[in-house]
Amino acid sequence: MNSSKIAIAIHGGAGTIPRGSLSPSQEKMYLEALRSALEAGYALLKSGASSLDAVCRSVMELENCPLFNSGRGSVFTHDGKIEMDASVMNGENLDAGAIAACTGIANPVLLARMVMEKTDHVLLVGEGANRFAEEMNIPKMPDDYFYTEFRWKQLESIRDSGKTMLDHQADKKFGTVGAVALDQQGHLAAATSTGGMTNKKYGRIGDSPIIGAGTYANDISCAVSCTGSGEYFMKCSAAFQVHAGMHFGGLSLEQSSSQLVHQELPKIGGDGGLIALDAHGNVCTPFNTEGMYRAYIDKNGKIEVLIYGIG
Repeated sequence: MNSSKIAIAIHGGAGTIPRGSLSPSQEKMYLEALRSALEAGYALLKSGASSLDAVCRSVMELENCPLFNSGRGSVFTHDGKIEMDASVMNGENLDAGAIAACTGIANPVLLARMVMEKTDHVLLVGEGANRFAEEMNIPKMPDDYFYTEFRWKQLESIRDSGKTMLDHQADKKFGTVGAVALDQQGHLAAATSTGGMTNKKYGRIGDSPIIGAGTYANDISCAVSCTGSGEYFMKCSAAFQVHAGMHFGGLSLEQSSSQLVHQELPKIGGDGGLIALDAHGNVCTPFNTEGMYRAYIDKNGKIEVLIYGIG
């Protein structure tokens, strides 16, 4: 399908984010960061670049921003380390790449893309992912690049409790970033990146690097990037289920994504949200929490940058 329509959507996490939980200055910082990341990806789409280039660019912008739990702003594990996960998927040919529990990489989404483009594999984890990064000559960043006082205090507040924390304790935000895009050639792509859970142990990995759970893209249906309580998104293959509802069930993007977020996930105790985009440039951003950091430019050029509201 050839199309002159382009569209892009991004998210920076969903969660309990009631109005008033952020100061006006904090709100402004989040909204400006979202808009900047959105516009960076959209500029590529306008220039004729691929949807894959666009989603990687937007996610990189979010990874470089310490406000979000990915890349530079990633949360700390129980051992005081930063372990990051990311994935990308190309809707044109179903190529995909992912990394999990990697360390020292400023932009995990680019490493995930290299797994897709430079290997015969889909997912590399831990030391293997780090060795692959070295072979690809991706520079390793020092620990202090990822250190933020706010994240360290989050860890200290629950380190001895045995509990984990999904990003901000105050607003229970599920820290993941992601992007979906439709390019001028009619191709879809999706990308997701996260630092996981504060105080996580045992090498825990959530849905973000799992193709079909946290990320999915297929030109015949949609591109999806999820954010939320990852274990539940994995249990119901959330991102793939949006595709399946459309492709096998004949549902619209809105029907399929809303059914997943408002019916299937709550049934098993899951909360969070997702961003989704179909091959016609329709955008959906459903969530079952009080808010989700999100932004999009739809097929008509309409721009929205939002935190609160009903999903």
